[in-house]
Amino acid sequence: MNQNIRNIAIIAHVDHGKTTLVDQLLKEGGVYRANQQVQERAMDSMDLEKEKGITIKAKNTSVHWRDKIINILDTPGHADFGGEVERALRMVDGVLLVIDAYDGPQAQTRFVLRKALAHGLKVVIVINKIDRPNADPVKMYDKVLELLMELDATEEQFDAPVVYGSGRDGYMVYKLSDEKKDMTPLFQTIIDHVPPPFAKPEEPFHMLVSNIDWSDYVGRIAVGKILGGVVKVGDPLFVIRHAEAGKKVRAKVTKIFEFTGLGQREVEQAQAGNIIGLAGFEDVDIGDTLDVREDAHALPFTQIDPPTLEMQFAVNDGPLVGTEGKLVTSRQIRERLMRELKTNVSIYIEDSDRAGVFNVKARGTMQVAVLVETMRREGFELLVSRPTVIEKIVDGQRHEPYETVWIEVPDECVGAIMQNLANRKGQLTNMEKLTASTMIEATITTRGLIGLEIDVINATSGRGITSHLFKEYGPYAGDVLTRITGTSIATEPGETSTYALLMCQERGKLFVGPGEQVYEGMIIGENPRNEDISVNAVREKALTNFRSQGSGVATGLIPAAKMSLERSLEYIAADELLEVTPKNLRLRKRILNSGERQKAKKQGK
Repeated sequence: MNQNIRNIAIIAHVDHGKTTLVDQLLKEGGVYRANQQVQERAMDSMDLEKEKGITIKAKNTSVHWRDKIINILDTPGHADFGGEVERALRMVDGVLLVIDAYDGPQAQTRFVLRKALAHGLKVVIVINKIDRPNADPVKMYDKVLELLMELDATEEQFDAPVVYGSGRDGYMVYKLSDEKKDMTPLFQTIIDHVPPPFAKPEEPFHMLVSNIDWSDYVGRIAVGKILGGVVKVGDPLFVIRHAEAGKKVRAKVTKIFEFTGLGQREVEQAQAGNIIGLAGFEDVDIGDTLDVREDAHALPFTQIDPPTLEMQFAVNDGPLVGTEGKLVTSRQIRERLMRELKTNVSIYIEDSDRAGVFNVKARGTMQVAVLVETMRREGFELLVSRPTVIEKIVDGQRHEPYETVWIEVPDECVGAIMQNLANRKGQLTNMEKLTASTMIEATITTRGLIGLEIDVINATSGRGITSHLFKEYGPYAGDVLTRITGTSIATEPGETSTYALLMCQERGKLFVGPGEQVYEGMIIGENPRNEDISVNAVREKALTNFRSQGSGVATGLIPAAKMSLERSLEYIAADELLEVTPKNLRLRKRILNSGERQKAKKQGK
């Protein structure tokens, strides 16, 4: 064991201050020079992470405190990115469980903590944001202990030490009455309570690849914790392939990287217990084993929870294809999806029985939305279908995934939410009165969950909070009503006019504004009735001698309702698709031509 190293992961629910806490640890660990600007939420390096305010990919950093090296893994708090969490936990010996002093343990707290306890990791409890109005850190600590009991923590895990503080303001204390100075109590608790990494320095070098990094200069970088021995630049190694039943490939270490602060530095050698990156491989994947011995066996790789949702990615066949994106062919989309497989172990991609259509299986809509958003920013155009659940046959019966959902809503909105849950075949399991709101807990099918979050936001004027967690597979629940409205479908191609949209607006909400390109079969609005209607959105007002074109119609047009990518995916029906380009999101019917659509409907397709 290397007594000077500690490897920890930070786990928490979304928005409980995890990444801000890491910022403070980096600051006090000497990562920033005295005159250097402290970067806010420095670990969230992806553009999407900064925009959404959530962590998507697990990341490594390292701080030096006194004579100790503390390797820190910042993990996602959203259940859709559970694959990232599970890989990170393979590399650490303890976890910081960050809990908001007002909100307490939430759904994703439960998800990530269950994984950590199953790995036998030591827990350090951090009650964060004690400076929040109405914060109750003592009560939240009691709730954490209740959660540990509920998740069958061992006696040692249950006796976890606790510190209180504010990551934003840069202090931690052992007791709430202590002086609020700096982060020393947290650093000292980590050193005292988290054991040094379990590793065998006397054995030959071996390491499990837990993550993949990429450098334009050296290519793929295998990231993991050294489980035994020492590795030096120039050492010959064998890559034992996880996906190819232990196939061995020769390789040579060309670079070794240690994580330090916000970056990484090259070193000549690294020893057992440290988390490092190795370069020198033409092809290496997550789950592979690196070993100096040719007769070595593959190390066991954690089984990732299976996906519960499936969607289709397809080549854009709309009339505007290629006008906004550069990457539009089946080959380009397939290559990009296969590249995603290399670094994302919780997503599954396969060719379908139709040319240019690929099946993508994932854990949630958010996970797929992040992939699609990344692709559109890279210049891709593609079509994406509505998520469908992955069913199983158990004892000859049709089973589907169920989830536990927690919804915190203002007291006056409880009735509307209960009705919505009933429509979606949700079963109420618990209801708790909070200070100024009500917490509803229910069991619901994953199908019924699709689109629920936006319904909660609409019903509560943005004040409702929804979180959910996979529970189990259970008997098929029958038809679930998730969308009770129809759509307005464009009949003519061209540029939308204010005159035409004013008439369309009388029949329902609009998704497009004036001056936008539309085509036949494109969805331009919502019809309050549960049926589709055809509208002309490009009609111009006839000119006469008495009135100028457009006079009197510029006023009264309500701004178009623009939906986010994630909301669009949840909104579309089974016979609809989302067209994604670098510049636009367009809702459309699968079959664009009205006559062909009617014919397919009669044939029951």
